[in-house]
Amino acid sequence: MTEQYLSDFDFDLPEELIAQFPLEQRDNCRLLHVVPEGGYEDLLFHDIKKLLRPGDLLVMNNTFVIKARLRGHKATGGAVEALIERVTGEKSAIAMMRASKSPKAGTEVIFENHEGEKLPVKVGEREGEFFELEFPDAVLPLLDKFGSTPLPPYIERDANAKDESTYQTVYAKIPGAVAAPTAGLHFTRELLDELKAEGIDEAYVTLHVGAGTFQPVREEKLSEHKMHSEWYSVSPEVAAKVNETKAKGGRIVAVGTTSLRTLEAAAVAPGRIQSGARDTTLFVTPGYKFNTIDALITNFHLPKSTLVMLVSAIAGRERILDAYRHAIENKYRFFSYGDAMFLENAPQAK
Repeated sequence: MTEQYLSDFDFDLPEELIAQFPLEQRDNCRLLHVVPEGGYEDLLFHDIKKLLRPGDLLVMNNTFVIKARLRGHKATGGAVEALIERVTGEKSAIAMMRASKSPKAGTEVIFENHEGEKLPVKVGEREGEFFELEFPDAVLPLLDKFGSTPLPPYIERDANAKDESTYQTVYAKIPGAVAAPTAGLHFTRELLDELKAEGIDEAYVTLHVGAGTFQPVREEKLSEHKMHSEWYSVSPEVAAKVNETKAKGGRIVAVGTTSLRTLEAAAVAPGRIQSGARDTTLFVTPGYKFNTIDALITNFHLPKSTLVMLVSAIAGRERILDAYRHAIENKYRFFSYGDAMFLENAPQAK
């Protein structure tokens, strides 16, 4: 494959188009349909009904965003902030830490909540950007008590009580993500029920989105980029439903890039996936041959991000960059709390 470069996926984005708050009504956001034959349709998200058809299977990520951001201080007094990357055991996790001087292995940090309660956590070994943390009790209940919703770094405000529900899909179920699968934020339960009544089925996979999703690609040659690892799970029932849909000629519509990566990581042959739970480091760039998905519902992504590369693999790099230009000219809202787009797989995409 021809070498691909980071700079090929750059574009200028006006800062005012980065959504800082969600809309009051989830499915009232805008939806850009990138028409395979050329051109664009500017729709609202509840118009997704016009783009789907009976026999389609929506595959969604039912991960639940945990309160992964912790703030406090080191035993020496310096301020420290932690963003949990992954819960690794009942009382353990790995996290990125921000402090004036990184805490050393064996030391203790004290996190606090708004009530002034204190949570002592022991710092373990460091590997790259991640620190091992040992909690005094079960991690998830402690995060619920001491943590806050981990809004992405481009949302320039602290999380509020409302974010606890708006930064969560209506079908979130399995705790473990530190970032929302944001394409799913646009669905209401009512809209899903409407689609079901029209013969559009749904299935749920789980991929726990890690903090690494916000880490920039630092290598100019994409072949040198090491993709962060994320854990996913596909049940036997969902694998059977996906395989049956493909066998019958129905379309697999991934809701979000995390659902897409899960389906493609689980693929064992064109049109067939296997069940199981494992880690994936799948890195999708133009030239990738999709085994499973036929269409993707997704938000607008950061310049030079692995997600822009992924959507370019579906529709083609030039087509995606042109779609982003259209979105910018028409004042679409970008990133997690922003608007959405609908892409159909173009096997010839370059």
